[in-house]
Amino acid sequence: MQTKPLAPLDLAHVLENAGTALLKLRGAHLFLTGGTGFFGHWLLESLLYANQQLGLGLHITALTRSAAAFQARSPHLASDPALTFLEGDIRNFEYPARHVTHILHAATDSTGAQAKQAPYHLSESILDGTRHVLRLALRDGASSAAPKIRLLYVSTGAVYGRSTTLLNTPETYSGSPDPLQVASAYDEAKRMAENLCISFAAEGHFEPVIARCFSFLGPHLPLDAHFAIGNFLAAALEARPIHIKGDGTPRRSWLYMADLAVWLWTMLCEGAAGRAYNVGSNEGYTIAEAAQLTAATLHPGLPIRIDQQAKSDTPLNSYVPEIQRAQQELGLHVRIGLPEALERTAAWHKSV
Repeated sequence: MQTKPLAPLDLAHVLENAGTALLKLRGAHLFLTGGTGFFGHWLLESLLYANQQLGLGLHITALTRSAAAFQARSPHLASDPALTFLEGDIRNFEYPARHVTHILHAATDSTGAQAKQAPYHLSESILDGTRHVLRLALRDGASSAAPKIRLLYVSTGAVYGRSTTLLNTPETYSGSPDPLQVASAYDEAKRMAENLCISFAAEGHFEPVIARCFSFLGPHLPLDAHFAIGNFLAAALEARPIHIKGDGTPRRSWLYMADLAVWLWTMLCEGAAGRAYNVGSNEGYTIAEAAQLTAATLHPGLPIRIDQQAKSDTPLNSYVPEIQRAQQELGLHVRIGLPEALERTAAWHKSV
């Protein structure tokens, strides 16, 4: 099935709010991993749009396991002359012959990787893939007299643990996942991959920036996976009751994908080297509140069923970032709130 293009309104939003940063990619050769997933579609489409609108003259090499599969799924992107596909596995792909100036390492499919892979295979894929990408940065950084290569590593807010008792978690939070839990394999591997970025960069050949991404909503988000907001949206679109299997008290937040693209492009081009930035919305909702908001926004009166009764002594379970660092250092803001994000995502799914 072919994917639909993003809405012009969303592409214009990225250009309007990240255009100054994107101008720094003029004439660049960007190497992108994870370019065919949820994040990747947004990154590719927004950058190709900016390239056309701003006349950047840039080139993108996107790593993929199957260029033909992507061509069949997204021909409106695959046919762009600024885009070249490099087929291979993240752990051992052949490096592009042309030297790169920027790397955005967004590989690792959090939508299903944990369910489909043994935990140690997932960890190995993350770490081996990151090492391989970092050696590309070393190769081209060491042989270039131009400005240092810029590298953005797309990490996760789960490096702090899957939830905290803080309303909003800052980058300085010292907590972490439990390394003795098998379920922590993904989280711990992403933590170590962050350290690999910093360690490899110590040789001075590239500038790493870390983006710790939380939860997101927008076109291309799977509606049948383990994402609560995706499940709520699917129920509203199909006019069936929203079902919450827990007690509805965990606190979460969701950043719209057009804002995510703004944030990631800005961090790649302007983030401080060696710095980690939280990426997400700081406006938290309980799962029950998010379900109620989804129903009220998209299908008023839609029933909501919550399986478990909330207890008064239930500890706070929050996966919501503090984003002052991104706001103060990079001028980034949540510009599209959750109600509008729901409306835009629903409209995209309903469009022809």
